[in-house]
Amino acid sequence: MNIGILLTIVVGLFTLIGTIIVFQTKNNKKIIDFSICIAFGVMVSLAILEIIPEEIELFSVEFKKEKVFLLIVSSSLIGIGILKTLDHFIPEHEAHNHTKKAQSENLFHIGIVSSIALILHNIIEGMALAATTIADIKLAFLMCIGIGLHNIPMGMVITSTFYNGNKNKKKTILYLIGISLSTLIGGLIFFLLKGKIITNNVLGILLGITLGMLIYIFMFELLPSIKNMKDKKTKIIGIILGIIVIVVSKIL
Repeated sequence: MNIGILLTIVVGLFTLIGTIIVFQTKNNKKIIDFSICIAFGVMVSLAILEIIPEEIELFSVEFKKEKVFLLIVSSSLIGIGILKTLDHFIPEHEAHNHTKKAQSENLFHIGIVSSIALILHNIIEGMALAATTIADIKLAFLMCIGIGLHNIPMGMVITSTFYNGNKNKKKTILYLIGISLSTLIGGLIFFLLKGKIITNNVLGILLGITLGMLIYIFMFELLPSIKNMKDKKTKIIGIILGIIVIVVSKIL
């Protein structure tokens, strides 16, 4: 098996580690809240420390600073617009409603929009990981560990939110397996096209769309839920841990 394909499969499996953690802890409310706080920290730091710098690097090959800024902003707005549009087709939810049904619908909603962003992000990362295996196999292994680390909390939040919404363990596991394969899809796309269509600018735009999706999720989905949480200690520790995950993966 091609080493690049193998590594994209391994990265996807990290998402399932998050699924195992949730089910081993019996999906209690503290774990759900904690995973949401971790996901918030991961998404904010991922946007600032990884995606924006990567976009700047990709666009700077051909464009000057002013145009790079414009491309980042415009592609991000596309990502925000996509999730805002999809919002109309996703079950209604109300973050401020404290009834069990409303809370369940809100968590299910977060799970859906987070999945959309994670799938697109994983496809892009799968392409990048596959490309790295060609240039530097040692770097590719380190990159695999780094990507995998921030996939664990995302696997936790999506598992807990989906399971809370449908109460079907098998369906939730199958859904997470599907999401975990998105990195593999990215790797396969890269090897099939071999850079013919996937240029720096195309990757930059895709990253910009992902950035917009992440901004939408942590601002309009996760933040309202975190504000409603009563345990301040859980909020602070969860968010800090999410940031640490990205910092560690960045160092690796």
